[in-house]
Amino acid sequence: MEIRRALPQDIRELLHFLKMRSKYAVLLVFVVSLVIIEKENNFISRVSDKLKQSPQALTEANSTEVSLAPAENGSLASLQELDAAFSQLRSHLHNITLQLAGDGDPGPRRHILLMATTRTGSSFVGEFFNQQGSTFYLFEPLWHVEKTVTFLPGGASAVGSALVYRDVLKQLLLCDLYILENFISPAPEGHLTPFLFRRGSSRSLCEEPVCTPSAKKVFEKYYCKTRRCGPLNITLAAEACRRKQHVALKTVRVRQLEFLQPLVEDPRLDLRIIQLVRDPRAVLASRMVAFSGKYETWKKWASEGEAPLQEEEVQRLRGNCESIRVSAELGLRRPGWLRGRYMLVRYEDVARAPLQKAEEMYRFAGLPLTPQVEEWIGRNTQAPRDGNGVYSTCKNSSEQFEKWRFGMPFKLAQVVQDACAPAMQLFGYKLASSPAELANRSFSLLEEAQPSWVT
Repeated sequence: MEIRRALPQDIRELLHFLKMRSKYAVLLVFVVSLVIIEKENNFISRVSDKLKQSPQALTEANSTEVSLAPAENGSLASLQELDAAFSQLRSHLHNITLQLAGDGDPGPRRHILLMATTRTGSSFVGEFFNQQGSTFYLFEPLWHVEKTVTFLPGGASAVGSALVYRDVLKQLLLCDLYILENFISPAPEGHLTPFLFRRGSSRSLCEEPVCTPSAKKVFEKYYCKTRRCGPLNITLAAEACRRKQHVALKTVRVRQLEFLQPLVEDPRLDLRIIQLVRDPRAVLASRMVAFSGKYETWKKWASEGEAPLQEEEVQRLRGNCESIRVSAELGLRRPGWLRGRYMLVRYEDVARAPLQKAEEMYRFAGLPLTPQVEEWIGRNTQAPRDGNGVYSTCKNSSEQFEKWRFGMPFKLAQVVQDACAPAMQLFGYKLASSPAELANRSFSLLEEAQPSWVT
């Protein structure tokens, strides 16, 4: 105390000033740090997933030194220097973000569900998303569920199946592919299976690192067509799903749109539903070829008039058309939970203008249409005549979509028109009044598509 009193007054004031300045400087740094942390909190949450996926970028980010430029006396020379230092930090973090995200902003994660019925061209339309490199695409994963789960007969069957399908879809959209292990038969061992239905129809399951070296003496029932792969490792597939920017599924086993409301409202999903429909007369004609054994009664009745068409068969046809119509009407009513999440597409419009409809679907889904998708569409919609197999996705689409009408007996078309008239009217399919009209190429059976079909 005696020494301090001996100091000149101006020295004591200087020491007091420096002491107070240090306290305020520490306080200022603390306050500004809190502000920066709060502002960067959202940024960190957005890039955290990218950081997990890009260990190399993370290493580079950690190895880059960022320092607050100190003055020679060990403290910040001024508030201007402090502001400049934090500006430098923000700029550095922004550069890391651009590095991790690539050349541009990939945008939010989208989830696309292509909802259809058999023989409506869904495999062909599904390829529009399968060919997009940043999308993880699954072809008919609910096939395993249908083959495994047995529902009680009666009205409860449709509700029960819809609920099971919905819950499995939710897990798949969230990249929980392990859910399929409960339905694949025989059951996977060690998360390995050679029995995933139509694995070769998903590019993501046939490319590295999911495509592991092929194993000798292992029979792959649904193998990759472009390369030889070992049994599907579901863990690697789930990891690949999480690495992809978007997820798309194609299914012909979900028809009740209302049961999908919990998926649309799930905050973890950004779900867009595309419902694909086709002229029911064309659908029946295609099914009679593809599933010939199931339609023997129809074929005999159409060609010979024998084995009278059973009312049960007609009722099944009517029920299918009605379930599609009810779902479409719900989507087109634009309920609040579905607004901006539903799009109705006719296969005939896709066949006539595939690139245009692909652009519309991608715009609806909020995805960029890549050159790879455009190239695939061009290559697979101008196929030679001998490349139009029953299950082929390579077709001369402009010639194929009305081919059915020149070989279908008129009385068969009449049965479909009577059973499915409400659905046909909703979707803009005209009724043929005579055999000549049905086979007359100059008479269009298709009304113009409505802009209101995109909600």
